[in-house]
Amino acid sequence: MRTLFVPLLAMVLLCITCAQSPRADAALKIGENALRHVRAQVAFGPRPPGSAALEKCRDYLVEQLQGFGYTLEKDVFWATTPFGSKRMVNLIAWKGPRGKDVIAFASHYDTKFREGGNFVGANDGGSSTGLLLELARVLSNSKEGLDYWFLFLDGEEAFVEWSTFDSTYGSRHLAKRWKEDGTAGKIKALLLLDMIGDKDLDILKDLHSTKWLSDLVWQTAKNSGLQGILSPNESYIEDDHIAFLDAGIPSIDLIDLNYAFWHTDADTLDKISAESMDKTGRLVLAVLPVLQKRLAGR
Repeated sequence: MRTLFVPLLAMVLLCITCAQSPRADAALKIGENALRHVRAQVAFGPRPPGSAALEKCRDYLVEQLQGFGYTLEKDVFWATTPFGSKRMVNLIAWKGPRGKDVIAFASHYDTKFREGGNFVGANDGGSSTGLLLELARVLSNSKEGLDYWFLFLDGEEAFVEWSTFDSTYGSRHLAKRWKEDGTAGKIKALLLLDMIGDKDLDILKDLHSTKWLSDLVWQTAKNSGLQGILSPNESYIEDDHIAFLDAGIPSIDLIDLNYAFWHTDADTLDKISAESMDKTGRLVLAVLPVLQKRLAGR
């Protein structure tokens, strides 16, 4: 992802009605479960698109999601990159007949290609994917009025240098497809997670994100006592959410770019925190009933 920085100064946790409410599930250590998934990803090594390691990681994601009872779609496509055509695969997980409107959650699960490097992306790619898996588990028995879909996007990272054509391959492909086939109209909100494992978590308010959704998340954080993970600064951030915004889907990017080990071989497990992932997960879960209420017009 890339950002054009704009230096600006800037209750009790809500529950959702499901078999295991977020309040009850907090005792099950959301962050620690997410960290376990990050460890599994890192163990595969560097995971750039088209690699054997990413294929193993994808198999792991499928196994976990199917174990939670989800149906999986593999959105396979070929992307034109600076290194030629690359096979990429987005994963889309859902439950039920897919007849209702949708709140989608997303993360990229690839790591940046670094020739001669050993970039395992514990935070950049790993943390958000690990948390997304854990959120899928927590929400697996939800009885809410909208469906929850979980998107694991391939090819977010640039192969050479970030640009509109060398980046976000998976989200651009899927958003285009959904816009053309009408699926985009069913997605009432999309929450993108990226780099949320930093021990000193500092999530920026992205100015590209849909304003009403961003305001809703920030207010919910304040009401839930979780405002400490949010930065007082705002930025224009380019990430996977841009393609979905272009397709007309209200979207927000929850990302901490204030990370000293970004795109370096030092982005390893010792740099991330279960507590940061736990707080981010609890914020997302607190947002859901507020978001459901807004979307229902109440």
